[in-house]
Amino acid sequence: MLRPGLCSVTARHLPTDGVLEAAAKAGLACIEWGADVHAPPAADLPDLAAATAAAGLAVASYGTYWRATPDDDGLALIGAARALGCTRLRIWAGTTGSAEASPAERAEVVRRVQGLADEAAGHGLELAFEHHDLTLADTVESTLDLLAEVDRPNVGTYWQPRVGEPAEVALAGLARLLPHVRAVHAFSWWPRHERLRLETRADLWPPALEMLAATGRATDVLLEFLPEDDLSLLPSEAGRLREWIAQAT
Repeated sequence: MLRPGLCSVTARHLPTDGVLEAAAKAGLACIEWGADVHAPPAADLPDLAAATAAAGLAVASYGTYWRATPDDDGLALIGAARALGCTRLRIWAGTTGSAEASPAERAEVVRRVQGLADEAAGHGLELAFEHHDLTLADTVESTLDLLAEVDRPNVGTYWQPRVGEPAEVALAGLARLLPHVRAVHAFSWWPRHERLRLETRADLWPPALEMLAATGRATDVLLEFLPEDDLSLLPSEAGRLREWIAQAT
């Protein structure tokens, strides 16, 4: 039920065929195509979908950078996700952290997400928040509140360990978010923004994967960052992730 994959932003410097080759050689099953470099809405996305399938990979999701701002209704992203053949769009909950956002800012983000979610539902698509600093989904509490305020069955969240969180704190947060988690971004930053190998946080990832597997839901676990952006590490990092998934399931 846990599907190992790759975020294309992990290899921003490669063309799409290079990303596909790297993911396939690493034994991964799917790719989240990022809208910033590899899959902008104006790109030939049906061809990219076909190339992904030809490489033996699935399109896990569309990694958008939509932030519910007044200048972007997000509708072009729905067409792009459909062209890619995926069912999930990753979105960002505004441009301000939950502690700094005013009630009016929060209400506006909620309203815009609801609008996009309603449009997406008509196409069989779901939205999921990036669980990230400087957004309204920056803490577990704020993410849960935001999901309740949006109140749409096709809106969930991603999960990733917050910067600087000890394993026990991160796992407690995952447990609270678990009913809403649609996918996971997997990486090991510790203690702050230092990019380390996955196994450096062996106290975090195996129990997190066990928790995800216990839900019985299909969940994508997507490798996102590598130390020094060194793509030669991808096969071993993917191997470690697959090993932990096998143990968890």
